[in-house]
Amino acid sequence: MALAPAHDLRPAPKDAGPPHAPANVEAEQALLGALLYDNGAFERLSDALAPHHFYEPFHGRLYAAIEAHVRRGQLADPTLLADQFQRDEAFVELGGIRYLADLVDRAPPAARAADYGRAIYDLALRRELIRIGGEIAQRADAGDPDLTARDQIEAAEQQLYTLAETGGAQTGFTSLEDALAGAVDMAAEAYNRDGGLAGLSTGLKDLDQMLGGLHPSDLLILAARPSMGKSSLAMNIAFNVARHYAWEPRPDGTRKTVDGGVVAFFSLEMSAEQLAMRLLAEVTEVPSDKIRKGEISAAEFGRLREGSAEIQDAPLFIDDTGGISLAKLTARARRLKRTTGLDLLVIDYLQLITTSAGRPENRVQEVSQITQGLKALAKELAIPIVALAQLSRQVENREDKKPQLADLRESGSIEQDADVVMFIYREAYYLERVQPKEGTPEHLEWQSKMDGVAHLAEVIIGKQRHGPIGTVRLHFNEDLTKFSNLAREDRYERR
Repeated sequence: MALAPAHDLRPAPKDAGPPHAPANVEAEQALLGALLYDNGAFERLSDALAPHHFYEPFHGRLYAAIEAHVRRGQLADPTLLADQFQRDEAFVELGGIRYLADLVDRAPPAARAADYGRAIYDLALRRELIRIGGEIAQRADAGDPDLTARDQIEAAEQQLYTLAETGGAQTGFTSLEDALAGAVDMAAEAYNRDGGLAGLSTGLKDLDQMLGGLHPSDLLILAARPSMGKSSLAMNIAFNVARHYAWEPRPDGTRKTVDGGVVAFFSLEMSAEQLAMRLLAEVTEVPSDKIRKGEISAAEFGRLREGSAEIQDAPLFIDDTGGISLAKLTARARRLKRTTGLDLLVIDYLQLITTSAGRPENRVQEVSQITQGLKALAKELAIPIVALAQLSRQVENREDKKPQLADLRESGSIEQDADVVMFIYREAYYLERVQPKEGTPEHLEWQSKMDGVAHLAEVIIGKQRHGPIGTVRLHFNEDLTKFSNLAREDRYERR
């Protein structure tokens, strides 16, 4: 009995694609025949190939059955599989066990299985492109008032990127030789770079010494109570990376970052103008409070103009969309990586990201999805991601107000997914709020304590997957909202 040609097979359901969707049923038959003849051919196939990639629905079910048998170490041949499909109408229409036997009789050499698998996968992607194109046209034509054209573009980008990356993340095993080569390359870059850092420099020497810089694929959490300066520290780090950006051309014409980097800053709470004002205050040393109130002299305004011209070319991109979803955030980060390059991503802050339009039923579960998504994005783009996070109010109820890992709101998933967890603590913040009456002995004692901790900030590293934990002491200028290196001997301590 000859194999059934494509036009004799049971018609595909209406939702499988357009009438003339690209497909090659003969290639599907050839692959299935090769697998039934020699189950060992299954190991030659790409992990990306899945049952839904087959155009003929029964072929997809047959491939799934073969895969299940092979994964369990069982033989997958026509006789054994026929029993499984006795109630399958398509199997009966095609000829039952005789159809499977004909697949085996006409099977190509097992060595060609990978070629047929690639052809089937490519045609499946083409059909998916046609489907996505149809959906894009339908959404654009519908004119949904709740879905702007920009939203539709971002949704289309997300669909196309997901399709492009299908099967790409399953890279399989890496040999020790290749892994060692990559490790040696990282060590060589650190050796040749000023300061000997393997990652991006934060601009804060003692923090760099504890972290070794900001490493690609790492998710770093920077957490603190409100008004501790986490946004300021994040912006200080982002600006330092951007202002030192330097690159060299690769043979293929792309840019290779050799110092600093291109930075994306998602500010979900503050506007781009407010962040820019903080940067101007930092660069010009004109207090941001005076800038906001207009209480500046002509000379200071001149410094602002000069400072703006000096830093305007730094590759720091700010997105101040409030309540942005994880899907939109990842789509925009991927787009920037593809079009301009991206070396560092900063998010201010974690708990303001959403995963859906509606109100979440389980906030802990939603935060878990967000941290897992950010960690996956860091690995995918090979960049460090710094995400800010709020601490719970239980810190305020303790006598010792130094934050701990347990103080993270929805702490379980954040602590688990993060490579580094850092906390900001400023004792002066709490002392200012318990100032005794002037002229009393208590006030003299309070003033002595304030003199010892004024402008002092601590970055407590509570978790570091690849290094030590401990405390880094920094200088903090409240007027300029600027963190800088501390000129003291006890700048940091390890635990």
